[in-house]
Amino acid sequence: MPENGVRGSILSSIFGSVNKANRGEDSWETISKAKQATRHALLAEWPEWHLKADSIPDSSVKDVSKVPVSQLTQRENEIVHQDATSLVEKLRDRQYTAVEVFKAFAHVATIAQELTNCLTEVFFKEGLERAEQLDKHLEETGTVVGPLHGLPVSIKDHILVKGYDTSTGYIAWANKTIADRDAVVVALLRKAGAVLYVKTQNPQTLLSLETNNNIFGRVSNPFNRDLTPGGSSGGESALISVHGSALGLGTDIGGSIRIPAAHAGLYGLKGSVARMPHAGLLGSHDGMDAIVGALGPIATSARDLSLFCRVMLQYEPWLIEPPLLEIPWKQNVVDGEGIPEKLSIAILWDDGVVRPHPPILDALKRTTDALLNAGHEVIDWVPIDHRESWDLILKLYFLDGGEEYRETMKNDPQVPQTEWIMSQVPNGGKSFTVAETFKLNLAREAFRSKVANHWNDTKARTSSGRHVDAVLCPIAPTLAPPHDTTRWWGYSSYWNLVDYPGVVFPVGRFKSEGYQPLDVSADSPAAPAPRNPTEEFIYKQWDPATYENAPVSLQLVGRRLNEEKLLGVLNKVEAAIAVSQN
Repeated sequence: MPENGVRGSILSSIFGSVNKANRGEDSWETISKAKQATRHALLAEWPEWHLKADSIPDSSVKDVSKVPVSQLTQRENEIVHQDATSLVEKLRDRQYTAVEVFKAFAHVATIAQELTNCLTEVFFKEGLERAEQLDKHLEETGTVVGPLHGLPVSIKDHILVKGYDTSTGYIAWANKTIADRDAVVVALLRKAGAVLYVKTQNPQTLLSLETNNNIFGRVSNPFNRDLTPGGSSGGESALISVHGSALGLGTDIGGSIRIPAAHAGLYGLKGSVARMPHAGLLGSHDGMDAIVGALGPIATSARDLSLFCRVMLQYEPWLIEPPLLEIPWKQNVVDGEGIPEKLSIAILWDDGVVRPHPPILDALKRTTDALLNAGHEVIDWVPIDHRESWDLILKLYFLDGGEEYRETMKNDPQVPQTEWIMSQVPNGGKSFTVAETFKLNLAREAFRSKVANHWNDTKARTSSGRHVDAVLCPIAPTLAPPHDTTRWWGYSSYWNLVDYPGVVFPVGRFKSEGYQPLDVSADSPAAPAPRNPTEEFIYKQWDPATYENAPVSLQLVGRRLNEEKLLGVLNKVEAAIAVSQN
């Protein structure tokens, strides 16, 4: 059990002071120190996996992305540099054992924690025991336990894992939220044969596109530690990007899967809320369904996104989570069946609120050219009500005027991004009445209808007479920003409001030396002087040196409940990019 051994002795020695702190008798610093001490001691049980003292980079070294694999054996390197799809095939064929795969990823995860501060709960001993059981089962029966047999999977902190803390970035919840059950998705992962071994950081409140809290502190981007890895699934993105996990679970209510994936050069999928299981998450406003967060994968390949979805839906989660729709996964669509040979893609260059920084416009330009060169059709997506969407979704986030957040953080100082989002609370910080909430729900449905009709109207502008297959757009107006400076969620939260699936994919890495923006004026007319204070703030942020080595990513958006088609379209888009690059 998790309470045994080192974990149990640490908790028993500090639990008295933690309980006092949680009753307000001690400071939040005491609770933080206790949680970090537990994590440190659990990692210290595996000294062979730590970075050697003479290999620890100085704080002035910004790019540490290659350090976590620098001490691996050749075979370990071979293992961790494969995607999840390849690993499960080789585990099934006994090219690797579950134990050696687990050890390779746990080795990298240990170093990743030292460099980026990405982990919360550590249960290597339990992970190793599970891997040993899986190897024994395969040896004795000749069959795998399930489709993810032996695959290490990391879990975002606020997702319940039985026996482990779910502090969720809140001081008030630390060591008081030990899960008595698994989230539905975790139970299905176990059934599928996955090996669970770590939980990863999320920010205070979860409602943040950066990852920082008073329990464990700030997570850094391994490609440039002056930059954020995004949020709220920032621990996942930092870990996976340095090969410390083969596949990770994130959640997304305003960009919290897609933003971290983009900032780390990974693939991330926010599906439609009614498809992927999401029961068993712990966060503020549980039970609020005006805007519901979607659970989804972060991975190193597009095909791993399909793998995760296919596995989840093969276990028919709608039978145990009633809000889910019974829509089995259609892998044949992902593989191209029914996907037009000639795609019609709409490009959103500028949402009318905040114009993206030059490297993002460059990426849109290059991708547009690649699509045209491959024979696909490209039209402009005319932005519609992006400012209004943000105003509406803020009201839906804060139906209680932010009261639950304020109450939970009563003895937990607000970190900078929390201060920023709390400054956005509408309605003067007062709760909306029942009558006002009804009207907001009507406004949400009217907005969804408006966007659906706007999409339908694109068929009048395509040569095929079909509406566009997907919208290609930024995921944010900047590359991974400096810590505490994220200011505009509109390129991500817009699609949460309408519940459309979005997939993020990497297109390169930014290099500042000698950088010259492409001429995109023919495609996207130059914006006038800053149109609002938010755009002015982000405009002033632009300095090529700031974003050195930051990943560059784009977002594809599809129609609701059309995740398979979206991933099938992504395959064609990436094929066009590959031909263009060659």
